[in-house]
Amino acid sequence: MANPSASAILDGIASARTAFENNEAGSREALIDHSRALIAALEIPSEFVQRTFWAEPAQSAIIRLAVDVKLFQHLQEAADAGLTPIALSQKTGVDAVLLSRLARHLVAMNLLAFHDGAFHATKLSNDLAAENFQHSISFCYDAARPSFNGFPEYFKKTEYKSPTLGGTDGPFQEAHKTRLLFFDWLVATPPHLQHFDSFMSAYRAGKADWYDFYPVTERMITGFDSSVSDVLLVDVGGGRGHDVATFAAQYNPCPGRIILQDREPVIASVLANNVEQPFEAQAHNFFTPQPVKGARAYSLHSILHDWGDDDGVKILENLVPALEKGYSRVLLNEIVVSEEKPTLAATSMDMMMLAHFAVRERTEAEWRSILEKAGLKVVNIYNYPGVAESLIEAELA
Repeated sequence: MANPSASAILDGIASARTAFENNEAGSREALIDHSRALIAALEIPSEFVQRTFWAEPAQSAIIRLAVDVKLFQHLQEAADAGLTPIALSQKTGVDAVLLSRLARHLVAMNLLAFHDGAFHATKLSNDLAAENFQHSISFCYDAARPSFNGFPEYFKKTEYKSPTLGGTDGPFQEAHKTRLLFFDWLVATPPHLQHFDSFMSAYRAGKADWYDFYPVTERMITGFDSSVSDVLLVDVGGGRGHDVATFAAQYNPCPGRIILQDREPVIASVLANNVEQPFEAQAHNFFTPQPVKGARAYSLHSILHDWGDDDGVKILENLVPALEKGYSRVLLNEIVVSEEKPTLAATSMDMMMLAHFAVRERTEAEWRSILEKAGLKVVNIYNYPGVAESLIEAELA
């Protein structure tokens, strides 16, 4: 089928505008998608090449430089007054002529503004001034981007075969001249681990969480039976507990216990804080049998996408004996890639997984396949407008 015409896209923008003005969920993201589609429909090839290979790479490089010289912070502090090129040069230490050229490109890319003889911040540049986004920029430019830049040469050398799962010879290793796995490299090369942690904290900022669009009351709290187990929710591989802490706050009081599980060092760091939490913390390796039996729900947030199919099945098989048939739910908060209408958020993450872990984001058919191999069946898949991840609800087959 041919791509939609510019006129059809403009009609879609008009419809999305009405939804946006009514504050409908997903309307902002729909406007962005329509806008990208409009550019694709209107751009001629020479404009596409210039934007893709000149304007956008230059913007990325300038933004990374901006982190080092605190460009966004200086403009944020200047507020409505802005800063002249000379004043901004003095604050950043960048030659005034060079700085004007670099900042001018960010104006052209709608990231900064210029008027009354001064550069001014925008809402977006002010948001990017926050530490977690400054770290995210550094991670994406210093660690991730070289892996993507190396795709053509790497795949040519490997005769266009997928990298070896769990291997140390993928695009990331080739780009960074290392044989370390991605996470081992982050630990060995400060401050990349800190920057990656900030990137992950910022990745879903401003988006709905799974318990905002999964019917928790209907599917978890209603029918909760303490005679089966007094545990309402087990967050398997839940890190330091962000998900369960906000879940507990949102559904307070909970009818049952909430348990956070992760590797021993992670749980030790949670306990070391000596802060009272609305959950229990338990060390557990999800490649070993699940020790909590008969809980109402077991959630795994972005766990299985880090692993290949065989390991994914093993993780689920270690969970299966703990499930109470017809009662326990397995909740997978994961990207489900649409084959017909893939979203940029889904395919971008898929490229991240290809470059750095040699794994992939899965389609609905692929999710159903690994769940079936583990003895589970899909009950429903819940989606929310504008949110990349879905909530896959499964139970014993």
